[in-house]
Amino acid sequence: MATQDTAIAPKEERTVSLQRSIYDPGYVNAMSHFYRGELGRIMVWRQRLDMTTNWAITSSTAIITIAFSTREVPHIIFFFNLAIVAVLLWIESRRYRFYDAFRARVRMLEAHFLVPMVMENRDLLQGEWKKLVCEDLILPCFKITKLEAIGRRMKRNYMFIFILILIAWLTKIFLHASAPITDVVSFYHALRIGHIPSWFVAMVFVGTFISVISITIYVSKRSSGEISEFGTHRSLWRI
Repeated sequence: MATQDTAIAPKEERTVSLQRSIYDPGYVNAMSHFYRGELGRIMVWRQRLDMTTNWAITSSTAIITIAFSTREVPHIIFFFNLAIVAVLLWIESRRYRFYDAFRARVRMLEAHFLVPMVMENRDLLQGEWKKLVCEDLILPCFKITKLEAIGRRMKRNYMFIFILILIAWLTKIFLHASAPITDVVSFYHALRIGHIPSWFVAMVFVGTFISVISITIYVSKRSSGEISEFGTHRSLWRI
């Protein structure tokens, strides 16, 4: 009988401790400040993401404007445009991994701390979320791979930038070709610029298009993304 009482006692103590912790002013105050701090972090990284996207749009706009300003500007300028945007995409994907790592902490706090507080349901506090958050604070780690980060940024913004560059490239070739383009052969010869052969230009063009579409589709199928398109009871939010 004494053994059963001692076995039940720790469980009752844990229950009482859990009930106290969820409404304990010190605990709530510390978690609120922690949530506010993590939210500030993701806002900073969110601004850095917008900054690189703005650089990509601004540089592409400037290069396209220069390319169509005069016939003498060769269409090789779009090589540099693709290279600049690719470098910015690489930088932004790295920044996105940091943003996603801190966003994961915020979502963990929202799901396991704020939701139980709002619902006044202590059962939602079950699980090892506190242990996971503490481990991530001690040894921070990324939550997604580099390829997934590239794919997400490609899906959101850079896919449209790359496609716009390719369309502008084609338009430049047709408008400012040295000879009239009447068929596929003449178009292929129009791709040549200086000592750069036509096959190389065609390979870069087609390779860029296939890479952009493939990475976007691949990551879209394997990733749920940041937020769902429609949530539960979405009609209630139409206020």
